[in-house]
Amino acid sequence: MEIKVQLNNLRIAPRKTRQLIDVVRNKNVAEARALLEFTTKRAADPVLKLLNSAVASAVNDLKLQESNLYISKITADEGPKMKRSFPMSRGRAYPILKRSSHIVLVLSELKPTAAKELKPVKTETEVIKGTKLAAKPKKETKKREVKVKKK
Repeated sequence: MEIKVQLNNLRIAPRKTRQLIDVVRNKNVAEARALLEFTTKRAADPVLKLLNSAVASAVNDLKLQESNLYISKITADEGPKMKRSFPMSRGRAYPILKRSSHIVLVLSELKPTAAKELKPVKTETEVIKGTKLAAKPKKETKKREVKVKKK
């Protein structure tokens, strides 16, 4: 079952909103809430409100369990632009575009078989081992024996 909610005309540029959205994509609801609550981006509050609204409608209307929900799709599309101008010397004016976003959030329910297939959360050491920061083990070099031909 999928629950689709959307927020229109958010007065934050879509590029800035996408930075936040990429963090919570494909996370379960509890993880996404925790990330959004402690993120300092300005778009975090509206996205958190949207997520809470989607979860509430899923729980109340469709009788789904909150622990089985995850964010399957979330996008930030461009909304209408407000056009303003910045006055300069000698009668010139430079255009200013105040951009807005449309956010679409889709919650899906984990199936019981899919819940088993999910990987457990990695520890910090496992995450570091998977990155370039981890120290690579040194390869053992074999000593080559050089055979000298005697004349």
